[in-house]
Amino acid sequence: MDRRQEILEAAAKSFTLFGYKATTMEQVAKIANVGKGTIYTFFANKEILFQEIVMSLVNEMKIEADAVLDASASFMDNAHQALMKLLQFREKHLLFAKLIEEEKELRTPAVKQVLAQIETEIISYIAELIQRRIDTGEIKNCDGQLVSYLLFKAYLAFVVDWYESHGEVIEEERILNLFQETIFRGLLLT
Repeated sequence: MDRRQEILEAAAKSFTLFGYKATTMEQVAKIANVGKGTIYTFFANKEILFQEIVMSLVNEMKIEADAVLDASASFMDNAHQALMKLLQFREKHLLFAKLIEEEKELRTPAVKQVLAQIETEIISYIAELIQRRIDTGEIKNCDGQLVSYLLFKAYLAFVVDWYESHGEVIEEERILNLFQETIFRGLLLT
């Protein structure tokens, strides 16, 4: 493994353990077992290092979502599978969970900005899925960005927020049925 990758892994570990605000370049250097100056040969500052780790996280999310897509499945099934995978990733990935916690507790501006960037990437990813199905004639022509936002926020509300506010989990099948009967039905051409 090269030094740059070692630094990225050490920084990801530090951000996961301590959060963005409490992570220092000294901590990253110690975890990576390199001098602080070595970090600066690859990354100008903590913000750039953080940004690269976050973009890696986004790419990992997309790869996991792509893995559940089935070209022979309907838009509705693929959208549901991808959204569930994205939200599972969001909840289970320790760095992502730490960022969400830090934003709620400390309202760190850099973390808030990065979480907004991740959301934008997710919505763009879903919009691409929608556009592909519009192009094949499976669903109506619509504003993919707005529908993506609606789907993401609605899934987030039922998968994450509902549990936080009601203390109970809504079964995945029940969520899918709800969306089939409402939003997905409105998108279908048939």
